[in-house]
Amino acid sequence: MEEKKGYSATAKYLMVSPSKVRPVANLVRNKSYVEAVAILEAMPQKGSNLILKVLQSACANALDQNKKIDEENLVIMELQVNEGPRLKRVWPRSHGRRDILLKRMSHITVVVDEKASVRK
Repeated sequence: MEEKKGYSATAKYLMVSPSKVRPVANLVRNKSYVEAVAILEAMPQKGSNLILKVLQSACANALDQNKKIDEENLVIMELQVNEGPRLKRVWPRSHGRRDILLKRMSHITVVVDEKASVRK
């Protein structure tokens, strides 16, 4: 049987394009929890706030499921920003034409776990 690989949290159907969230996610991927929170709180992008919420939820899940874990020892093992469904809206143009406006959505998944050195 496969060993459990961390504590996860997911936020789905977020009204922000994945291409705007991914650069923020790349900055905090594989960092410690405390360092990632400091980075995300200092960033002005909308995606940083969304990732921060999901990261804090994953940390809360870890602390709830395993009372022996300390926040200082948590590391972001996996951080995915996937594309959700697209809302299609009509944009009126001249001469009775139209364009399709795609409002993109994101799904963010964060998995945190203890550092390997602490687990031993």
